[in-house]
Amino acid sequence: MDREGTSGEQSPTRYALTFEIDARDIDFMGHANNASYIRWVQEAVIAHWRRVAPSEAVASYLWVALKHEITYRNPGFLDDWVDVISRFERFKGARAFHRTVIKRGEEILAEARSVWCCLDAHTHRPTRIARRIAVLFVPGSPAGEAQG
Repeated sequence: MDREGTSGEQSPTRYALTFEIDARDIDFMGHANNASYIRWVQEAVIAHWRRVAPSEAVASYLWVALKHEITYRNPGFLDDWVDVISRFERFKGARAFHRTVIKRGEEILAEARSVWCCLDAHTHRPTRIARRIAVLFVPGSPAGEAQG
């Protein structure tokens, strides 16, 4: 089960989803499996994009993950509720650099840094995100790092 996050206010630069850890997330050691953390990161990034970007941008651009680097700090367990907090850090060319924090209450369970590639929805080729869109997520995005 997931829902929009309860961990603080939503804003264009910060987005949170909340997930309940269920039996499908649990591994042989009795805690949330690494694959669940990656799924939560991906779902939060895409939900953040869809929530903030104008509808024409959501229809024009797709995102694919190029890299996830996750640091696990504490385990999550069955029936825990976790907040997955998403932030776009910067855009460069067709890439977006992203940070996600996964928390149970105030306790950090994991931190992820991701690199995503923006694709044209029709050609599936990498494309720069328009600067007018990038500044919605990262205010003050410098010219030259995003176009438009």
